[in-house]
Amino acid sequence: MAQTKVESAVSKDDLVIPLIDFGQFLNGNSDSKKSTAEAILHGFQNAGFIYLKNHGIPPSTVSTVFDHSAKFFKRPQEQKDGLRWYSPEANRGYVAQGREKVTDLEDHDAIEALRKSIPDLKESMEIGRDDEPGRPNMWPEGDEEAKEFRQQMMNFFDTCKGLHMQVMRAVALGLGIDESWFDSFTDGGDNTLRLLHYPSVSKKTFRRDDGLEQVRAGEHSDYGSITLLFQDSRGGLQVRSPKGTFVDATPIPDTIVINAGDLLARWSNDTIKSTKHRVVEPPPKPEHEGLDEYPPRYSIAYFCNPNFEKTIEAIPGTFGGESGMEKKYEGINSGVYLARRLAATY
Repeated sequence: MAQTKVESAVSKDDLVIPLIDFGQFLNGNSDSKKSTAEAILHGFQNAGFIYLKNHGIPPSTVSTVFDHSAKFFKRPQEQKDGLRWYSPEANRGYVAQGREKVTDLEDHDAIEALRKSIPDLKESMEIGRDDEPGRPNMWPEGDEEAKEFRQQMMNFFDTCKGLHMQVMRAVALGLGIDESWFDSFTDGGDNTLRLLHYPSVSKKTFRRDDGLEQVRAGEHSDYGSITLLFQDSRGGLQVRSPKGTFVDATPIPDTIVINAGDLLARWSNDTIKSTKHRVVEPPPKPEHEGLDEYPPRYSIAYFCNPNFEKTIEAIPGTFGGESGMEKKYEGINSGVYLARRLAATY
């Protein structure tokens, strides 16, 4: 079988994040499809992160969603507060700056202390599927822009859902199991589209004298199966390397950064990595050097999860037989697991 040539998007401190042409999986012959799937799995197993190009989502679509996201965050604070996030089970609504503290800690008091000492400098809007009984999305209303916002976000939600299913098909093919094995776990769309705004902030905020490092979003791993991240041109994402350093995951135009989450690591019996990462203020561009404030930044994350009613147990082939490994984890309900993790964060 001919091997797909894989470039490196990031290569530093023993962290190698591949840049993979997903078009070879979507449109290639059986050999290129298989070798691309193996490259995706290898990236998740070794770095926990990959970059995808030719992923099938047009740049114009992404640009439109970024535009509508920026317009939403410019709405009056009182209006945004009226759309506030209301429960970890729903995970929908507006999250004001300082409300969330992303971290790997699960102790409430420890998280609260961290939230007070090093707050995350961001606000967000969480959007789920729009047809779940008792868990409504919190949409702005009263103007044409609000109607357009809702339509664009739900269209993009469904587009990302489709890509999620395709990436998981690639993972299945890479693992040597039936390509459709994950379909019944991903067809419900129990995912979250998160719009992120990192407001402009004084440069003094990052010059702390208490020895703590101010970040935009603290060190953490994601909770679900995979995350699709759409970065703006400024970046700020850093991934923890095997040497313990944080390495810049620099934006590459028209690519999506995809990382494996904790639930996929558990699902794979820890053969796939859920790698810690954070968001920092990137170095200013030359045109921003003389300013007292860092300019605002935007990103969009689509958090993918197994259907909430599903029980997650070790994937076939990741235990027993030739693997020589035992199951590390008991089965767990996807929705219960994710709600528990979210409850600790907010």
